[in-house]
Amino acid sequence: MIEIASTIAKIIFIFFLCLSSLPLCVWFERRGSAWIQGRKGPNRVGPFGLIQPVADAIKFFFKESFIPTNADKVLYLLAPLLALAAPVAAMISIPFGSYLLFENLGGNDQYKIPLQIVQSDSGILFVLAFAGLEIYPLILAGRASNNKYSILGALRGCSQLISYEIAMGLSILSMVVIYSTFEMNAMISYQQNHLWGVFINPIGALIFWVAGFAETNRLPFDLAEGDSEIVAGYHLEYGAMKFALFFMSEYVAMMMVSAFLVTLFFGGYALLPGMNFCIQYFSATQNTIAIFQFLSLFLKVAFFMFIFIWVRWTLPRFRFDQLMHLGWNILFPLSIINLLLMIVLGYLI
Repeated sequence: MIEIASTIAKIIFIFFLCLSSLPLCVWFERRGSAWIQGRKGPNRVGPFGLIQPVADAIKFFFKESFIPTNADKVLYLLAPLLALAAPVAAMISIPFGSYLLFENLGGNDQYKIPLQIVQSDSGILFVLAFAGLEIYPLILAGRASNNKYSILGALRGCSQLISYEIAMGLSILSMVVIYSTFEMNAMISYQQNHLWGVFINPIGALIFWVAGFAETNRLPFDLAEGDSEIVAGYHLEYGAMKFALFFMSEYVAMMMVSAFLVTLFFGGYALLPGMNFCIQYFSATQNTIAIFQFLSLFLKVAFFMFIFIWVRWTLPRFRFDQLMHLGWNILFPLSIINLLLMIVLGYLI
């Protein structure tokens, strides 16, 4: 019963954390883009425009919800739900701390609650399995809308995701060679005892980072939503809360990719410099250490979320031929060469 209750509590915590972070991400993206472009951004609804995302959410709830006459209704409604469910489910294997320790719980003197929803020897495969579902909402939304612009956006998105998934998978495999495990806590332990993965395999980190932009359809890789060419892409025919689900899924996918990147290459929940001094100074307990670990992971993920926003308002969109050239002619062969180098390095280590 304790295990079931703790698992449910962790699921609720991760789901609430993802959804509650969305308004802040939207606000920061608007303020950040305004700052980069010399504008003021939202500054009317609440102090510094902080309540503007709440007003947007209310607008989405009360807007007219329609279904196109010629749409496939079942697939049309399924697509936005699957778009949000896939990145949220991918978070289940990402550890956000070591464990909490409770005394005299369930008849035990000490009871450990690991800060990870699913503990598995193949944790990376769980993340990749759910992250790989991201291609299906694009296909379903484009096909079910029965609109030529939606279909074009879906075709673009599918070819983009397939092209960059290969390079991303090879960069992940190069780190599996170094860590000799698929289990994420073991990867973090390795980085705590040796070096962060980014210092061991900087090329792999760069490939994963670039592919992460393509996998989340963020600029300069947002060809699936190229409004200057295909109006709005695969979700053209969606409005009200159905569009909001697609909108939310993009930010949750950014969080998932950032957390995965941090876990593989930047120590995961390993403490940031200076936190060990605080723990030793205050003689912190295991539960306090777990809080610092979660805070460390949160700050790292927040930094890469900032990078996502910064890049969006800095770089122009690629042409489609440039996007394919980068994926197949540059990242793909580079990821293969990097994998071979890591195999040699792993053998030497």
